Amino acid sequence: MPEQESRATAYTTLAAGGDLRHELEIKRSRFITVLRRSADEDTARSLVADLRKEFHDARHHCSAFVLGADRDIQRSSDDGEPSGTAGIPMLEALVKRETLPGVSDLSDISAVVVRYFGGILLGAGGLVRAYSESVSSALDAAPLVRRSRLRICAVPVPHARAGRLENELRAAGFVMADSSYEAENTVLRLALPDNAADIADAGARLAALTAGSAGLLPQGTEWIDTAS
Repeated sequence: MPEQESRATAYTTLAAGGDLRHELEIKRSRFITVLRRSADEDTARSLVADLRKEFHDARHHCSAFVLGADRDIQRSSDDGEPSGTAGIPMLEALVKRETLPGVSDLSDISAVVVRYFGGILLGAGGLVRAYSESVSSALDAAPLVRRSRLRICAVPVPHARAGRLENELRAAGFVMADSSYEAENTVLRLALPDNAADIADAGARLAALTAGSAGLLPQGTEWIDTAS
């Protein structure tokens, strides 16, 4: 069966560029939070495995992740902490995070909190607050990016003209996907809102920039990082 297209047309995720780390000390316990952009469960779970190796002497490696444009995959683990005091608060910190006023749409992100016990018991309520605060504080420092489902339109252009036209399209505000190359042409790829009006407007602007020598070839849709 073909993969069902998501209901969402945009969501927020961690910007590409590697894991983000943040550390808190609460009553002598160290809480080391690591966030990773994760497109699938294997990537999310690999973060736990990586940190178990790196922090092999830590008592707990608690985790939570949210995946998919519709955020339909959500998992958490207390990893030995009292039930409900670590993984669920971490998951709620991800799921309830407002990325815009009144909008909670964070996804494709995994979080692991490594805890080194400091000798002072925090109690159930203290643990809930500590794990929630650990993830929330890491998110405060995290570079986030908007990810949108856009219609890809190809623009075949002779190699000698491709660089200049790409610069003009970027200057005009178009989002560009990766180019591809053929024997005689560079195929520029525009990422446009997936509706007829925007595609028609883009076609008209392209015609104006190229004196009518280039046109749009609509293709499939892709998820593209569009703004921070």
